[in-house]
Amino acid sequence: MRKLKWLYPGMFVKRWIILTTIGIGLIAMGFAMVISETTLENRTFASTIILIGGLIVITGVSRIVKSFVTVFLPERQDELVDKVYQRRILEKGPRIVTIGGGTGLSTLLHGLKEYSSNITAVVTVADDGGSSGRLRAELNVLPPGDIRNCLVGLADAGPLMEKLFQFRFDDGSGLKGHNFGNLFITAMSKVTGDFEQAVKASSKVLAIRGSVVPATLTKVVLKARYKDGTETTGESEIPKKESPIERMYIKPEDCRPTAASLEAIKKAHAIVLGPGSLYTSVMPNLLIEGMYAAIKQSKAVKIYVCNVMTQAGETDGYSASEHVKAILEHTGAGVMDYCIVNNSKIPPDLLEKYKEKKAYPVSVNAQKLRSLGCEIVEANIADTSDFVRHDSNKLAKIIIDLLSTIKKQNL
Repeated sequence: MRKLKWLYPGMFVKRWIILTTIGIGLIAMGFAMVISETTLENRTFASTIILIGGLIVITGVSRIVKSFVTVFLPERQDELVDKVYQRRILEKGPRIVTIGGGTGLSTLLHGLKEYSSNITAVVTVADDGGSSGRLRAELNVLPPGDIRNCLVGLADAGPLMEKLFQFRFDDGSGLKGHNFGNLFITAMSKVTGDFEQAVKASSKVLAIRGSVVPATLTKVVLKARYKDGTETTGESEIPKKESPIERMYIKPEDCRPTAASLEAIKKAHAIVLGPGSLYTSVMPNLLIEGMYAAIKQSKAVKIYVCNVMTQAGETDGYSASEHVKAILEHTGAGVMDYCIVNNSKIPPDLLEKYKEKKAYPVSVNAQKLRSLGCEIVEANIADTSDFVRHDSNKLAKIIIDLLSTIKKQNL
């Protein structure tokens, strides 16, 4: 009986179905006449009937489609063709795996989603500060903050939904400081009983291009040993120590990567590390047992995106080569083929602003970088409109152009 509802009055479908049926009938009759008639005049008449029938079918089908679109996309009817075209083009894009966390990774994803929907963001779950840290401690869940940022970075659900997921409560004894997206993902993980399922459900809400997966489902804790011999535990506490970091560890040591992250790495055309905090966003993923081994075994092009500015408490005084060296000391060779570095000038007013935070532009020593086995890609990838950060569009284009160049060379 439910199928018969399409024929109920007021559905604005029945008349167009009937019209389409008439058009198909005329086309069939016209072809029958073409086959049976022998005179040129009669065949011309039959061809005219086929043409009229075809026009009627096109009109009927287009009206049926419009009836559906009016119901399901009342405010975005004109965008449908663009959306379908865009979806088909993006489905042909390269398979890219990004590894990291924080705002740096979400910035990259915002640009990459314009070139491909075959993106998998492998995101750290070592955060223990802010809203994520509170939810982790109070509700015994994986921290959702970095996951949320990456979901928003890949979102295609419109600006209002993005603002909602990024909304932070400024008052309320229990809500103050919490982020709506963090609460949503946490609630979903409690409802589904599975953090991965919660992320997948949130992905559907935001209609993301690609997928976001946690690097591990184990509740990991970061630990740093400094060059002065002291140690600090906890992602949020590590940058507070005013001593150079010598070694990073992850607890428990036997935590394993998610199956989805390993599968994505295996099939990837490109693996991108960063951008983001070297020791607390990028490194936690590489410390997971089996993660960097999977990256080494992958046939993908491996790219490291170096930060534009140093970070106080983590990379004080670091050049690009020292960023790369730190990663290689924790993983060994084979995790990066290219290093993308910024070569644009930072405006003096912003330099002064960042100087107060003990942050400075990352210098590039090309000779040292090459000695570490990295090809250098220097480009203007900095956005200095208000803060110093990576320009998502410029960075994404550099990566896509690099992949295109490598593909042509291998043909």
